[in-house]
Amino acid sequence: MKDELGLHGNQLNYITTAWTCGYVIGQIPSNLLITRIRPSIWIPLMEVIWSSLTMVLASAKNFETLIAVRFFVGLAESTFYPAIQYVIGSWYKGDELGKRACIFHTASAIGPMFSGFLQAGAYNGLNGIHGLSGWRWLFIIDGIITLPIALLGFFIMPDLPSTTKPSIFYTQRQIDIANRRMAEVGRKPPAKFTREKVIGFFKTWHIYLLVPLYILFNNSGGPATSMIFWLQSFNTSGNQVYTVGQINTYPLGIQGMQIVTTLIWAWWSDGVGARWPPIVLAGLWQTTNCIVLAASPLYEHIARRWTFYYFTAVQGGLSGLILAWANELNSHDNEKRSFIVACCNTFAYVFQAWLPIVIFPQVEQPKVLKGNITTACLSFAMVCVALATLVLQRRDERKARALRPETPDSSISVESLDDAVKKPPPAVEEEVGRL
Repeated sequence: MKDELGLHGNQLNYITTAWTCGYVIGQIPSNLLITRIRPSIWIPLMEVIWSSLTMVLASAKNFETLIAVRFFVGLAESTFYPAIQYVIGSWYKGDELGKRACIFHTASAIGPMFSGFLQAGAYNGLNGIHGLSGWRWLFIIDGIITLPIALLGFFIMPDLPSTTKPSIFYTQRQIDIANRRMAEVGRKPPAKFTREKVIGFFKTWHIYLLVPLYILFNNSGGPATSMIFWLQSFNTSGNQVYTVGQINTYPLGIQGMQIVTTLIWAWWSDGVGARWPPIVLAGLWQTTNCIVLAASPLYEHIARRWTFYYFTAVQGGLSGLILAWANELNSHDNEKRSFIVACCNTFAYVFQAWLPIVIFPQVEQPKVLKGNITTACLSFAMVCVALATLVLQRRDERKARALRPETPDSSISVESLDDAVKKPPPAVEEEVGRL
C-alpha cells in the first residue's frame, strides 16, 4: 500500500491516528445511546457500516482518502467492545459475569493469531487478480467475512433484559427470569436522563478509580511487542538464525499465554466472588516480568528471556474482569454503568495512541530499557489502584449494611417488584445461568 499510493514520512502513523481518533470519539456517545436504542439494532448496524467502509478502503487512490475512511472505520468500530461488555453486564450475576466477559475478550488474542495467516493468504493467492493488489483484496475479504455476522446480529443479539422481546431465541419465561435475576443483584434497568443524574456520574469515586485502573492495565502490555524485534536481531548480515516464518510465528505463544491466563483469571474470579485477586497477582507477575527483561542481557540465558517474553501477556486478559467489576459496582445506575464502561476503554486508547511510541520507540528495540521499566511501574500502579478500589468497595458495603434495618421484613422481595414474575424451579435457574 505504501508503494502503490506513494505514502511517505509519517503518513502511515497518521492513518493509524485517524482510526484512533474515530474510535476514541465514538465510544461514550455510543454507549449512552444503547441505553435508549436497542443494542440488537445499533450494534449490528454499526458493524454493517464498518464492513462497508472497510471494503471502500480497497478503492482508495490517495492518502487523503485513507485518512477520511479510516476515521469513520474507527468511529463505527467504537460501538462494539464497550457496548458488548455493557450488554453482557446486563444479563449475568457476579458468579457468572467474569467468565462471560473474559471468554468474549479472548477474541482479542485469537484474532491476531489468525490475522497473519489471512494477510499472507491474501497476498500470495490474490495479489494481481482482477488487477487488484493483495492489500486491496485483504480489505475486501475483511468486509465480506464480517458482513454476514453483522446481519445475523439483527436476529440473534439480545437487548437488555428489560427491553428484549420474545422470539424464537428468547421466550417470555426466560426474559422474566433474567429480569428477576438482575433485580436480585440490584442491577437497574434504564431510567430517564436528568442533569442531576449526569452530574452524579462524577460525584462518586467509581470513575476516578475504575478508569485509571483500566488505563494502567491497557498500557502495560508493551513488552510483548519486543519479542519479534529480539528474534530479528539474531539475524546479522550473512547470518540468518531465524527465518521470516519463524520470526512471525514464534511470538504467537504470547497470545496463547494470554488465552490460557484469561480463562484461569475468569474462573478463579467467579469462583471466589471477587475481581481483585487475579488483578493483583497478574499485576505483580507482569511487574516481575518487566524487571527481569530490563535487567537481563539480551543474548544470555536465551531460554529464560524467551519464557519471560511469553509471560508478558499474563495480564492481557484482565479487561473482562475490570469491566465486570465496573458493571457490578455501578449496578444501581444503568446509565452510569454504561458511561463508566465506555470511559474505561475510551481513555485507555487516548493513552495508547501515544504512550507506546514514547516508551517503546522502534529505534530502541529490542532492549527498550525505558519501556520495560515504565511498564513495571504501570503494572505495580495498577495493583495499588485495584487495592484502593477494593478498600472503597468494602467501605460502601459496610455503610449499606449499617443503613439496612436488621429485621426479617427488611429484605427486598423480588416478587413484589414484579408480581407477574414467579420464581422458577432451581433446574430452570441453573439452565439460564449456563446460558
